[in-house]
Amino acid sequence: SSLGSLISLFYVGLGLAILSSFLIGGSVILKKKGLQRLVASGATRAVDGGYGYLKDAMWWAGFLTMAAGEVANFGAYAFAPATVVTPLGALSILISAILSSYFLGESLNLLGKLGCVICVAGSTVMVIHAPEEEKITTIVEMAAKMKDTGYIVFAVLLLVSCLILIFVIAPRYGQRNILIYIVICSVIGAFSVTAVKGLGITIKNFFQGLPVVRHPLPYILSLVLALSLSTQVNFLNKALDIFNTSLVFPIYYVFFTSMVVTSSIVLFKEWHSMSAVDIVGTLSGFVTIILGVFTLHAFKDLDISRTGLPHMHKNPTPPPAPEPSIGEPCGTA
Repeated sequence: SSLGSLISLFYVGLGLAILSSFLIGGSVILKKKGLQRLVASGATRAVDGGYGYLKDAMWWAGFLTMAAGEVANFGAYAFAPATVVTPLGALSILISAILSSYFLGESLNLLGKLGCVICVAGSTVMVIHAPEEEKITTIVEMAAKMKDTGYIVFAVLLLVSCLILIFVIAPRYGQRNILIYIVICSVIGAFSVTAVKGLGITIKNFFQGLPVVRHPLPYILSLVLALSLSTQVNFLNKALDIFNTSLVFPIYYVFFTSMVVTSSIVLFKEWHSMSAVDIVGTLSGFVTIILGVFTLHAFKDLDISRTGLPHMHKNPTPPPAPEPSIGEPCGTA
């Protein structure tokens, strides 16, 4: 029956979403291990401009695992609603945190874990309230959307922001502030996803017999995808090289998700179909993400854990004894 086939497709999407989370969560650990092996060998580190990781099998295993996870994630969206797929995508944060603790000896303090939960909640709310994506069926329609003045202004602003971050801010503050490299990856990621969507439509049109080979957009999108992916890989490696994996991945996840949703809303003018509830929900999710990232970043160096909390109340540190004032006897009669 049609109902049975719909349920079957839903479970296919569910399975792909869970598989994607495991693959993406595990891939970050493999890439970090590859970068650590590079440091141990004495080669130039990624953060210092080295590309020795491109010769490391462990790093490539992580890269290919992440690629497989992203493919599974795109497939999940084709079979199951975003309200199911997106929250499950947050599982990758939990998986990477568990694996980084076990294999890398890294851990987040209590406030860091709380920040992760807040970030995931915010990104989930934001995606759930995002409008249904407009169905684009041909490369000609996609080109028309990308030629729109609003999207061109948005894309130029993103590109200029990225160039400033890459050439002005990152060389000065990148190794001290975790947000610099991650924001670059996330903003560039908006271009990657748009290019992938456009190329997906191109492939579908090609098999439908449409003359896509003569259209310039597929070639432009291929160039954009190559440049954006190489930039993403470069700066994500820099972040993983010097910062805690269990800190990098949650922040990257929420920034990347937020940028992709925002880019989609601008490209397809989806705000026209958004209700007041959806607009408030999207903005609330975004503010929640900001609070979560602030909690993660501001308190990352505090030595605070769940086991330490009761001692703060049960065994308070006694106040220092007041020193005797001048003229007061030191002893008692």
